[in-house]
Amino acid sequence: MSVVQQMAMPLFFSDSAVAKVKELIEEEENPGLKLRVFVTGGGCSGFQYGFSFDENQDDEDTVIERDGVKLLVDEMSYQYLVGATIDYQEGLQGSQFVVQNPNATSTCGCGSSFTI
Repeated sequence: MSVVQQMAMPLFFSDSAVAKVKELIEEEENPGLKLRVFVTGGGCSGFQYGFSFDENQDDEDTVIERDGVKLLVDEMSYQYLVGATIDYQEGLQGSQFVVQNPNATSTCGCGSSFTI
């Protein structure tokens, strides 16, 4: 296990999220893509989660790698995501990446907004 992975262990990348990222990377035919999860101000509850695909990895990023797939978290967002699980869920309300965050004291009904 690399030093980067050891530092990143408080953040988890679920099997379903890894599988979906692999599928999307294959569809895009760009093996350099990585899933970036971030926290921004806003939303109904004060903070909101965001997801994007990124080819660039910054020196300050925390990197979680599973099965050849990389998840990137910037330094500011990481403090809000320690202990969280990045998951992918399919249900009646659609399919989406979700964050199961034990640090959130409350969440909005939309599931993408939270309070610490």
